[in-house]
Amino acid sequence: MYLNRKGKGEGRLLLWYDFGVEEGYFTDPHPSCLGSQGTVLLLSQSLSFAFPLAQQNSPKIHEGWWAYKEVVQGSFVPVPSFWGLVNSAWNLCSVGKRQSPVNIETSHMIFDPFLTPLRINTGGRKVSGTMYNTGRHVSLRLDKEHLVNISGGPMTYSHRLEEIRLHFGSEDSQGSEHLLNGQAFSGEVQLIHYNHELYTNVTEAAKSPNGLVVVSIFIKVSDSSNPFLNRMLNRDTITRITYKNDAYLLQGLNIEELYPETSSFITYDGSMTIPPCYETASWIIMNKPVYITRMQMHSLRLLSQNQPSQIFLSMSDNFRPVQPLNNRCIRTNINFSLQGKDCPNNRAQKLQYRGGCGGSEPEGSRPPVLKGLALSSII
Repeated sequence: MYLNRKGKGEGRLLLWYDFGVEEGYFTDPHPSCLGSQGTVLLLSQSLSFAFPLAQQNSPKIHEGWWAYKEVVQGSFVPVPSFWGLVNSAWNLCSVGKRQSPVNIETSHMIFDPFLTPLRINTGGRKVSGTMYNTGRHVSLRLDKEHLVNISGGPMTYSHRLEEIRLHFGSEDSQGSEHLLNGQAFSGEVQLIHYNHELYTNVTEAAKSPNGLVVVSIFIKVSDSSNPFLNRMLNRDTITRITYKNDAYLLQGLNIEELYPETSSFITYDGSMTIPPCYETASWIIMNKPVYITRMQMHSLRLLSQNQPSQIFLSMSDNFRPVQPLNNRCIRTNINFSLQGKDCPNNRAQKLQYRGGCGGSEPEGSRPPVLKGLALSSII
């Protein structure tokens, strides 16, 4: 990225840095089974020197000083590869070993028969919430009058829904934070829940063990729309939050309508995908996508990161690049279809499965093939 810097008595300076992010490529989806301070370099025609990015007394170092992509003009704002370098409180974004999102390789997934279906408790009532343009996401935050709790799956405790966020791309081939066998989707809905049995609010839970559960649902573009997302993205509603800090109240929402018709999911332990990247989140990725129309996706891309008085910059491509799996296990409740020899749950077999948690596998130890309709239903 190159930015002009102007100052009294200064020539034109170029700010240079390397994203260090590799592009992901779609591969054949048919599975065999399911700190420290950084520096940037300022260059001019006759001058080059380095300066530390992270200064503890800098007025710019605050919780809102980050971005998903480079700014068109103005001062430097750190993109994902810099999040962990500009603020010592965010160092997990750079040095953490359980970061999210990740690329889910279906050949490394492990069947866990003890993962029960998710249970959503709305008390039989519809909910209300305020939809915001935060400048980074479309965010729906529920009111506290009607609570929505979730349990089951990998959860030991009940978790309370706090916020729904939308991630989406400037093109249909990108937009989701998680990848499936290297493939991105047009978008991703994230339902952020906190552990209300152990913690009083989401802020406390986000920095605490067993604090958060995020249910993630891929978005695909289609001729029809998910009924819940249709309430959020119809023209009457979405145009009310065109600019940063715009807000609009939605009432009579049925959260259960947002979930696709499946009890199958994938789960792993990770982090929040925004600073400070606390590693306190369990992720649950549903095995079917939800759909929105092409017009609704176009309306999302017309949302601005900025206020009306500032230059238009589309909110699209608001996703963090995938992070290393680092030998974490990705579990699923999708049944295996046994092919060849049986795989009893004995000690030796568990050790062989362990090798599939992101590392290399001994020859002949791959888990059995999952049923064909499982993850192919996402794709």
